[in-house]
Amino acid sequence: MKRLWYQAEWGRIVSSVTETTVRTPHRPSTATSPGAPAGISPLGLFTVLLGAALPLIDFFIVNVALPAIDTDLAAGPAMLELVVGGYGVAYSVLLVLGGRLGDTAGRRRLFLIGMAAFGATSLACGLAPTAWTLVGARVAQGAAAALMLPQVLATIQATTQGPRRARAMSLYGATAGLSMVAGQILGGVLVAADVAGSGWRSVFLVNVPVVLVGLVLAVRAVPETRSDRPASVDVPGTLLLALALVSLLLPLTEGRAAGWPLWTWLSLAVSPLAAVAFYLAERRADRLGRTPLVPPSLLRLESLRRGLVMLLPFSIGFSGFMFAFAVALQQGLRMGPVSAGLALVPLALAFFAASLAGPRLVGRFGSRVVTAGGIIQAAGIGLLALTVWRGWPDLGLADLAPGVALAGLGQGLQLPVLMRLMLSDVPADRAGVGSGVMVTTQQSSLALGVATVGSLFLALAASLGMRDALTMTLVGQLGLIALTVLLSLRLPRTMR
Repeated sequence: MKRLWYQAEWGRIVSSVTETTVRTPHRPSTATSPGAPAGISPLGLFTVLLGAALPLIDFFIVNVALPAIDTDLAAGPAMLELVVGGYGVAYSVLLVLGGRLGDTAGRRRLFLIGMAAFGATSLACGLAPTAWTLVGARVAQGAAAALMLPQVLATIQATTQGPRRARAMSLYGATAGLSMVAGQILGGVLVAADVAGSGWRSVFLVNVPVVLVGLVLAVRAVPETRSDRPASVDVPGTLLLALALVSLLLPLTEGRAAGWPLWTWLSLAVSPLAAVAFYLAERRADRLGRTPLVPPSLLRLESLRRGLVMLLPFSIGFSGFMFAFAVALQQGLRMGPVSAGLALVPLALAFFAASLAGPRLVGRFGSRVVTAGGIIQAAGIGLLALTVWRGWPDLGLADLAPGVALAGLGQGLQLPVLMRLMLSDVPADRAGVGSGVMVTTQQSSLALGVATVGSLFLALAASLGMRDALTMTLVGQLGLIALTVLLSLRLPRTMR
């Protein structure tokens, strides 16, 4: 019965998102002003959400494949960190630029280019003969993802309005959250299955047929949209933003495996200086009448600014939990990759159910739904910490399920609503830039979560043991959740 209800609810939401449908899918129309957006069909919405899922799945799917990659390519810890970090850094650095290019050249065009490049680079990852080749392919894969993903949110913003946009954004939030969970589940299944003897390579090769289907669907069903005020690329702003993010994310992802050499500390010292220089350059460009990469006027939007501040601790806690939980299950409880993935299924199901209920709850309670979600998430993480403390090491999937499901329910009430809120006041002609800023913040925070919370967990595990390390990490996450709850009280109460 639940399965039938979810299927019916999905069909109702997708259909209601797009009452105004593109009647000639082979000749998609162009939206050139916020007041007259082209409609997107249910198939078009499915296609762009597929494009949103791929980059997030690939951020997490590689985690369970790292031991096999190490064995096959003799990679070593530092090289494995680059396999993960190279993708994340390239992805984070280029997201805002990808949004700007879509606003200017056409979002459908950039979506097609990005998806095709993502498929090609995934094939290169799957066929990589050496560790260095794999690192290079992963960097290129991250760059391709940065071209594709901003076009998803920008297309939704430009082709939907009112309740349709609210429901589409809820589906996007559900897709984003589920993709991060599904990445680790799918990775465990593929590595264990060893399809045609491909081993770890299947976690990359599986993208190729998915991309081919996505390209066919995108050509037929995704309408073209672009900004009616196209702007040139802000070269100084792009370079300074790249420097700020690279100098922060690279040492944090590579430092622990490399033993924290001098260059990591020098790089971390450069990051805040580059960030200040970026802000000053953007403000100066705005004053001179140019179009900066991140217009300061966007950050003056209360909904976007306050949402970004809350997204930071939420995403750090999310990715830190995912990393620590996966390591604890596999190395501490000696679960296989499939069992470790199945432990996250209750979280995924609860997250999906909460995402479907979100639009109706927001219509009645406004942004207080986010506050309630944080409280529910805290209850789930607290229950999970108590379960680990009292039951370790005799824990099974049934013991972990209640806390994991409750945490997923709370997260599902937060992330989709928060994403909808952040973009609610962004003008349609700046949808690409706005979505790029939001996703850059999310992606950078995910990387920070693995680098900070993950490193803390590993350090505690080495000195205190796996049970105490996981318990203390979960208690630390409760602090991050408390911060998100307090920040949620400052969000605008109502949403458009």
